[in-house]
Amino acid sequence: MRIPSLTLLSGFETAARLGSISRAADELHLSQSAVSHQIQQLESQIGRPLFRRTGRGVELTIAGEVLYRSVIRSLDNLRSGLGRIEIYQNPGIVTLVCPAPLLQGWLQPRLGQMQQAIPTLCPVLSVDETARYIDEDDVDITVSERSLQQAGLLEVPFLKDEWVVVGNAALAAGLAGQPVEQHARSVGLICLEESLSNDAIAPIFLDHLAPFTKCALYDDQRLLLDAVLRGHGIACISLLLASEMIDSGQLVILPGYPRYPGKSWWLSRVAGQSRSPIVVQVFDWLVSCSNAG
Repeated sequence: MRIPSLTLLSGFETAARLGSISRAADELHLSQSAVSHQIQQLESQIGRPLFRRTGRGVELTIAGEVLYRSVIRSLDNLRSGLGRIEIYQNPGIVTLVCPAPLLQGWLQPRLGQMQQAIPTLCPVLSVDETARYIDEDDVDITVSERSLQQAGLLEVPFLKDEWVVVGNAALAAGLAGQPVEQHARSVGLICLEESLSNDAIAPIFLDHLAPFTKCALYDDQRLLLDAVLRGHGIACISLLLASEMIDSGQLVILPGYPRYPGKSWWLSRVAGQSRSPIVVQVFDWLVSCSNAG
């Protein structure tokens, strides 16, 4: 069946909601005959009556009820979509795509500073790692672990991560008087599953952390961070993810354990003049903030 026009569906929805063709005509700023004609057209297309008359008003038939429920859902979705589009008309909107651990651990703690430095900014922060193509409509800036190799981009090295061994403050205090070689007698190890097969940090698991009993494995760095904050064990974790907790004293980098280089991150935007001057402001702020440590 051909989908009826939005004009016909709008007239139908208004009459059904108000229970009156005349009141629907008033709301739509049309004549009563025009609304009646719209409903007749719709009934002709569907092949079923949609209303029955009741005194001065109308009420829905069974077919009308079915259609009405579908129409109001569709119109609500349409209004919602239009509302979201309207939000993106804000000239302060800048869409930044960033991996979730880096967004949580490094950018989120600095977001207030960024908005203070750029008061008109309204950031759209996405962790959708499939959105890697900067097109000036959907994505303004990306943080990625490698150069995007896209023509017309300005790409700069952004942040360098490290793997560090940490425990929460209470656990670290309990280990402070013990030799590193005895730590495994007191605490367990919680791990990021992928780190066990990561060639870059495999040596620490085969050497310094080998004596530890593994208490839990996670496939998400944010869950690992939560577990170590709760004192479930020590962990080898991304310094950028844990930096806010380390700075606040909730986590402690345990002395006596090696630190291993982590991922290097790149920052990218369209080269030259961007969609909006505020995109350049955000990009430059991020660069300066990373340079400042």
